[in-house]
Amino acid sequence: MDLNSTAGENYAHPQICFFHVIFKASALAFYILSALFFDSFVIIFVVTVLLAALDFWVVKNVSGRILVGLRWWNEINDEGESIWKFECLDQESLARMNKKDSWLFWWTIYLTAVLWLILGIFSLIRFQADYVLVVGVCLTLSVANIVGFTKCRKDAKNQIQAFASQTIASRFSSSLQSAFTVV
Repeated sequence: MDLNSTAGENYAHPQICFFHVIFKASALAFYILSALFFDSFVIIFVVTVLLAALDFWVVKNVSGRILVGLRWWNEINDEGESIWKFECLDQESLARMNKKDSWLFWWTIYLTAVLWLILGIFSLIRFQADYVLVVGVCLTLSVANIVGFTKCRKDAKNQIQAFASQTIASRFSSSLQSAFTVV
């Protein structure tokens, strides 16, 4: 272990970072390399979508919560309307999040979606509509995580701003009150 390195230079959660990347890479690698080993579209479809679904679940429920302190889900209410729910750590905990973990998280979710989009374009160019379906499912799962976590991050920033405004207003109010109070 290097005693000269600071704590901020390393990943805070290397195992989570590893699994965050490996699930994405496994779905992409299987899709790309599967044509070399399998002739069955059904096997390619099922395994690729299963790996992409595992990646979706890991990002949404594990790595998003640990690496960036965010969690999201979507519910359907009694009227059939879609309602987004967001959770985030408190302001102090978010400020202490490891920058490398956060960087890895955000770049990999965006990069994965771009790679799936490129693979989809290649499938369209080769006139392989069945493989466009596989890529479409995987791209949908990637984009769902991007949308969910982006909305969650914006909601967390709004909560922090609202809390800061409320704190400043209450302190200003109490300062005014104490200034005009006669003891």
